Amino acid sequence: MRGLAAVPSYVVMQPTTLCNLDCAYCYLPFRAVDRRMPVPVAEAVAASVNSWAAAGRFSVVWHGGEPLAAGREHLAALIAPFGPEVEHHVQTNATLIDDAWCAFFTEHRVRVSVSVDGPRERNGDRITRAGGPAYDRIVRGVAALRRHRLPFSALAVVGRPEPGLATELYDYFLGLGCDVLGVNIEETEGVNLRDNSHDARAVTAFWAELVAAWRREPRIHLREVEWSLRYAAAVLDGTADDVLPRRLDPIPTVGHDGSVTVLSPELAGFTDVRYGDFSSGNVLTTPLADILAHAGRTPWVGEFLAGVEACRSSCPYFGFCGGGHAANRYFELGRFDGTETAHCRNSKIHLLEGVLEHARDHQSPAA
Repeated sequence: MRGLAAVPSYVVMQPTTLCNLDCAYCYLPFRAVDRRMPVPVAEAVAASVNSWAAAGRFSVVWHGGEPLAAGREHLAALIAPFGPEVEHHVQTNATLIDDAWCAFFTEHRVRVSVSVDGPRERNGDRITRAGGPAYDRIVRGVAALRRHRLPFSALAVVGRPEPGLATELYDYFLGLGCDVLGVNIEETEGVNLRDNSHDARAVTAFWAELVAAWRREPRIHLREVEWSLRYAAAVLDGTADDVLPRRLDPIPTVGHDGSVTVLSPELAGFTDVRYGDFSSGNVLTTPLADILAHAGRTPWVGEFLAGVEACRSSCPYFGFCGGGHAANRYFELGRFDGTETAHCRNSKIHLLEGVLEHARDHQSPAA
């Protein structure tokens, strides 16, 4: 975990800035505007990605805005330059999914992840542009996926961890039919200025309860919990130093205009008087591989890497999280070389503590 890797494991692509919803916790600054990615941007990205995919597994994640708002014809044109080895994923609110979109996903071998926060009453922040609830449209889209027997993942945002919520959520997603579930404690970032500080005991208890619910019926791959268990197992095996990669994945996000922002998709579209627009280059003028080879020279990236080293020297959880996320540092602390954030506490420290708390409470009695 020193410096940036020259080759990422995946690339995030923004086919449009537009979203047809107006979720209260959304971080995106231009979600009311339809700025679509031109096909030449996708062609430029594919020139680098296709060679990476030929050497090993590689993914392109289509993430807006709402990617489906770009339309099937345009999204197909953006996908076309990528070779058959490239895996395509889309993060969607599912409100636009119908039989035609399901046929599109099948034809283009696109893996779907649906954003939904649990049962109807847990989706109060997920609203349409007219201010109405989006839940019925979301579940109609999920029903279409199930009707076409398309596997899908789910991503839920938790605004306020409280007793009973984790069990409620896990049971809901078992019924929803997803095969992978990610759970995000709401983050203060981008245009979402809502406070994300919570009582430490409540967050730890939430994660411990989620582990318990999963262990009772582990039919879903639970992203955060399984990662925590892998780390804990590595600590016990004495192999914890091998869990994190030797270099940080640059996670390049290619904006609608071809600009490349590394490390945190949430920084794309923002500007700062000190750091500019956070981009490390544009694929319309410089190959993506070349941009990533020199991304460490971007001033804010250097500051972030200094913050990673500060975490390494001061935080006992570094081996688990690897130094946190750039966007959380910037939007919470106002700079990149700080260390602990509320996001660290909610989704890293208390996550691991919750997993360990569950393990302690359910360990077998000594013989």
